[in-house]
Amino acid sequence: MEPILSFKSVSKSYDDLQILNKIDIDIESGHFYTLLGPSGCGKTTILKLIAGFEQIDNGDIIYQNKSIKHTPANKRKVNTVFQDYALFPHLNVYDNIAFGLKLKKMSKVEIKQKVQEALKLVKLNGYEYRTVEEMSGGQKQRVAIARAIVNEPEILLLDESLSALDLKLRTEMQYELRDIQSRLGITFIFVTHDQEEALALSDYIFVMKDGKIQQFGSPTDIYDEPVNRFVADFIGESNIVEGEMVNDYLVNIYGQDFVCVDMGIPEKQHVEVVIRPEDITLTDAQEGLFEVTVDAMLFRGVHYEINCIDRKGYEWMIHSTKKAEVGSKVGLYFEPEAIHIMVPGETEKEFDKRIESYEDIDHAQN
Repeated sequence: MEPILSFKSVSKSYDDLQILNKIDIDIESGHFYTLLGPSGCGKTTILKLIAGFEQIDNGDIIYQNKSIKHTPANKRKVNTVFQDYALFPHLNVYDNIAFGLKLKKMSKVEIKQKVQEALKLVKLNGYEYRTVEEMSGGQKQRVAIARAIVNEPEILLLDESLSALDLKLRTEMQYELRDIQSRLGITFIFVTHDQEEALALSDYIFVMKDGKIQQFGSPTDIYDEPVNRFVADFIGESNIVEGEMVNDYLVNIYGQDFVCVDMGIPEKQHVEVVIRPEDITLTDAQEGLFEVTVDAMLFRGVHYEINCIDRKGYEWMIHSTKKAEVGSKVGLYFEPEAIHIMVPGETEKEFDKRIESYEDIDHAQN
């Protein structure tokens, strides 16, 4: 599918501080995209450049096969939902939503129809004449979304728009956003620094650091196959240890060989090994792949978070539904599929090519 929006080697600086460094992204129509990364990585700047609130220094922004780098904000078919919602406190819900339509000088009949449709979509029927100050955080969020979608944008930008909500309401609004995006069928581009939120909401995620895209892919791709240490550490909890490839499907960690599913990496290549905490099983000390000592344990509701120390002094985190006694010796067991190999310095393209080769072999064997 042809991208609806593309960044072509886009760079942006403020004074002497470079915010974006030759960014390339492609956005297809009808999907939910998330820009994920720590504060200051450049994700909100990307939204501002798409919306036309900022201008690029170098590169180009292509929308429907045409450059829009000089197109003013009011001529772009995008709308933004801001972190603070930016609602007009002196206007009621109806007038907040209708504001942009009135600027377009639509008829009262058409405005009323469109506002009613938008209210129905965000499940706020009957709230037309409420004042904004009477509404909860979740309701304000939905008014802001209604105000944006009533203008029928082809792309909706959401800048940390759930961050001001409490945990329960935030979770509810995640379902609401997915539902709204699915029903509208338009492109959503969402900014967050919350990894769980990104995994829950997105069709695709751009993981960012220091003004660069570290990895792009589906939530499962990024979680199961992180391209480097930053992505592995930033997306969820990870055990990351040093290793060395023995040969295809065999990696050495701390002098012990472990069967894995990775191939195509040179022998004796230094690698980093990722094993997720939920992929590790606690066993009796003599039955595990190796022995550790339980150092600490916390109850997290759905599981226990157990920290263990191995004979080399490395800390292992395990998520288990079973308790473990602090100070006891236990074994750790994991399947070969739980071992993910990362090659330091490997680019995302090199990583993708290597992963594709595994998939081609799997397909041929099956």
